Amino acid sequence: MLANMHWITLTILSAFFLATADALSKRYLSHYRAGELVLVRFGVSGALLLPLLLWQPWPQLSTVFWGWIALSLPLELIAMWLYMLAIREAPLSLTLPYLAFTPAFNTLTAYLLLGETVSWSGFSGILLVVSGAWLLNLESAQPGTRRKVLAPFRAITRERGSRLMLAVAAIYSLTSVTSKGALLHVTPEFFGPLYFVLLGSASVVIFASRDVSSWRALSRHPVAHLGIGLFMAAMVVTHFYAIAHIEVAYMVAVKRTSLLFGMLYGAWLFGERGLQKNLVAGVLMVLGVLLIVS
Repeated sequence: MLANMHWITLTILSAFFLATADALSKRYLSHYRAGELVLVRFGVSGALLLPLLLWQPWPQLSTVFWGWIALSLPLELIAMWLYMLAIREAPLSLTLPYLAFTPAFNTLTAYLLLGETVSWSGFSGILLVVSGAWLLNLESAQPGTRRKVLAPFRAITRERGSRLMLAVAAIYSLTSVTSKGALLHVTPEFFGPLYFVLLGSASVVIFASRDVSSWRALSRHPVAHLGIGLFMAAMVVTHFYAIAHIEVAYMVAVKRTSLLFGMLYGAWLFGERGLQKNLVAGVLMVLGVLLIVS
């Protein structure tokens, strides 16, 4: 019982830290380019996690491990770049909830690549996630014809932030597989810091090495950068310590409560409307995720 409470507490903390980093990024750095935001998110957190990585004894790392890492890093960087575009340009309440589609995409890729079928609970979970997405865009529907019922789904295609976050969810459905492949070869406590140090290094090479203005941007808001980096680093530590106590699928499902924290931040910091409806939609999506992985 205590072990169960331990990983749940760590996971909810990880979700809170992630949502806080998102809110701080949007509030203080929304004028940054997406690449500069990636540099802050991965670069600063990677630097903060470097001492934790160096403090640990290093295991022997196989070529298979590095192969999984080589697959994961570019996907992770692309996903974060799209993620930053989404939360910079659109309300948190209309972007973050679409991360709940990641496990739904996982069921699709498992069927296409492995021939695995979805259970009834998984199918019910997908319906809840889709229902939550419909409710988020309910303002686009008007009572009357059947076509109006589909209007919320058409609204998703018109909202750039929602489209971007759906793409992020699809990429995360792949990185959840590739990073798990790497994680099989090391402990979670070692993998988390190493992964983010590598992501931070890669973000410097890609987004800062060829553009001096990115370095200048990093000098403008050092307090905000440090705060975002600290919350990202705390998210990483709690995330991977939680994974050490429970299966990855269950931990990631509970971590999707970050979308609920994000909605609260959206209403509090940015005056986003429709909090009650959005929270109901978010709860539906989180419940759907839990059903999919049950």
